[in-house]
Amino acid sequence: MFYTGRDHNINHIKARPGKCCYGMGLGIMILDDVYPGFPGDVRNASAYHFPIQYDIVEGVDIYKLVWAEDKTPCRQPILDSAKRLEKMGCRAIAAECGYFAYFQPDVAGYVDVPVFMSSLLQVPFIQQVIGKDKCVAIIAAQKRFLKDEHLKNVGIDLNSNFIVAGAQDEYNCREFDNLWNAQVRKPLPEAYFEKAQNEMLRMCRDLVDKNPSIGAFMFECTGMQPFARAVQAQIDLPVFSWGTLLDYAYSVVNHRDYYGHV
Repeated sequence: MFYTGRDHNINHIKARPGKCCYGMGLGIMILDDVYPGFPGDVRNASAYHFPIQYDIVEGVDIYKLVWAEDKTPCRQPILDSAKRLEKMGCRAIAAECGYFAYFQPDVAGYVDVPVFMSSLLQVPFIQQVIGKDKCVAIIAAQKRFLKDEHLKNVGIDLNSNFIVAGAQDEYNCREFDNLWNAQVRKPLPEAYFEKAQNEMLRMCRDLVDKNPSIGAFMFECTGMQPFARAVQAQIDLPVFSWGTLLDYAYSVVNHRDYYGHV
């Protein structure tokens, strides 16, 4: 741990209305589900350089958020979680699964801090920076569960230039199944980093081989960014993930100073 000493610019402090804690960073709602995450996974706080406050969305697990056709039972627990994080003093709110995109408009309209419910919020931005002739490759955990409502609720034009690939249901990435698929995982889920990384590399290489117009990857799942650097090292393309979104979100609500010379 490196201690820089007190910031002498912080002299007078004043309460923020309704906020109980200070020096907070991002509030992240996580599923009421037990599985581990490698450093870089949003569920693992150790790799992030800013404060993270977790809150469990009570009663909402992977099945209810992702698999279940009727998602209305998830809405109130998600709103309650967002309100708890806001009251705690979090500067912005995010979530740990890209399929929370379904509730982006609901949560953004419910709290008074910025809301980043899905990594997929980045897709319209990516499309602007790579140009109209290139497409965004969205790597989802399971393609079959990523519906039009998820995409539309984060501002994605369904007729725009993107493709979707499913790591588990289309490319048989078994290490992800071992963590997130309740039908096959162990009671205490486990996974191997190198196996998962090799599965991600295999999938991304195949996608680029079959789709030469890909201009960037968008990793939907919060458990995929630990492998983003390896993918980029082998496939020289921009990689967007939950990690890039959270870095951006924190910079928006806790802007840094600039030091240099002229």
